[in-house]
Amino acid sequence: MILDRQNRINTTELQMRLKNVDVGEGSLSPEQITEFIDQMQVYEGAMYEISTKLEILDSEFQVRFSHNPIHHMERRLKSLNSILGKLQRRNLPLTVDAIKDNLFDVAGVRVICNYRDDVYSVANYLSAQSDIQVLRVKDYIKNPKQNGYRSLHVIYAVPVFLSSGPHYTPVEVQLRTIAMDYWASLEHALRYKTDLPDAKLAEHSQTLLDCARSLQNIETQMQNIHRDINSAPRVGEAPQAD
Repeated sequence: MILDRQNRINTTELQMRLKNVDVGEGSLSPEQITEFIDQMQVYEGAMYEISTKLEILDSEFQVRFSHNPIHHMERRLKSLNSILGKLQRRNLPLTVDAIKDNLFDVAGVRVICNYRDDVYSVANYLSAQSDIQVLRVKDYIKNPKQNGYRSLHVIYAVPVFLSSGPHYTPVEVQLRTIAMDYWASLEHALRYKTDLPDAKLAEHSQTLLDCARSLQNIETQMQNIHRDINSAPRVGEAPQAD
């Protein structure tokens, strides 16, 4: 099951919003607006290309191993405000070239897997496809963040075929288990969507860290049971960047 966090690009609405963007020396030119919209459509195409490949992999696992490694997926494109804000924080110009050269997570797919083995299996089988390039890998499962966050982040370059030829475009794929995902959702809500006092925030943050450690132990036990009763591939390493 694929969950889109937003509808397909609304070019008319995006065009209207871009006309009101202040780039410091006035507004964007019509050519710049057209270039930005065209690039966003390329990012959208790359996002759908990756998710289609993942759907096919999931179906193959079901046929070969009677097991679906992917519970569900979520697709999203960064909003205009998020893109512009990130460029401004990095003191980068508000241009398409700056986006292409510096932002590798404009298009994103989150893959929620059933087990940790599934995370690595899906990532490695996807990475082995001949038309995909692995640009960057961050394994926060083997090396969790200090707050307890666990997930595998891989940035892929995937070809989007246009009338002008193939355009290799980055897509950030986050792969995690169901337990890792609901932990991350709660941690994100605590960090960004609450106005709790500092003491309460620190208390909940420590509790979530303890929960992350407990979930890791539980997942390991459930993974071992799954291995005994299922013949799906066992992969314990993240893919390597090209």
